[in-house]
Amino acid sequence: MPFQSYGVLVGTLHSHFRDTEDAQGRWFHINLKVDAPAGQYHCAVDVDSHKSNVGVQWKTFTLKASAVGPAAALAPGYHDLASEPYSGAMDYLRHPELVDRTGVLFERRPPSWLQELLDLLGSRPWHTGTNVDAADALEPMLVPGRRILVFGEPFTDDPEGDLGMHNIHQNQGDPSGSQWWEENGIWQDGATLLERPDGRYDVFLNKFSSQAGRTNSAGHPVV
Repeated sequence: MPFQSYGVLVGTLHSHFRDTEDAQGRWFHINLKVDAPAGQYHCAVDVDSHKSNVGVQWKTFTLKASAVGPAAALAPGYHDLASEPYSGAMDYLRHPELVDRTGVLFERRPPSWLQELLDLLGSRPWHTGTNVDAADALEPMLVPGRRILVFGEPFTDDPEGDLGMHNIHQNQGDPSGSQWWEENGIWQDGATLLERPDGRYDVFLNKFSSQAGRTNSAGHPVV
């Protein structure tokens, strides 16, 4: 079933770090420390898959606060969001400011001049690459002291007792037979947004290559 709890954490970015590499030289998350009224939250942003044959994809762009929706006006703290279009929830495939209108998929980050043109045209293409590529795309946004919005599922079972957010990635389109099939749902996608000095938001969206780009009303893949 879709997540029982889904929402957005609004706070101030304190710091970030990458997971420690394991014996195979892999790591899976960019870990964010976010200050909020209830305390400091640990937010784990997926930039790799635990399955070596499933790659990661991401997109980055900038939005006006008005395009972000109701979440941009929320006070600091964690807020539950209804999984519906007008609550402030995120849906990579349905939110008009998040979808890719071109159908373009880049194997590597395009040159800066092309990215600027795509941004001007309102294009939201997916990029694909390694965990390092994905981390390199996210980390320039992670300026300590910036206001941050982290969309995903809250958790309270952190081994160190931290408050936290996880499932900060697309949460629909997982294939039949996968362990995440039951968690598919619409308007419950994770996302990382950081407010710029000019009031706009830098946006980082991330998904796994096994997740479908079209889903039905239950969040399951449409072939």
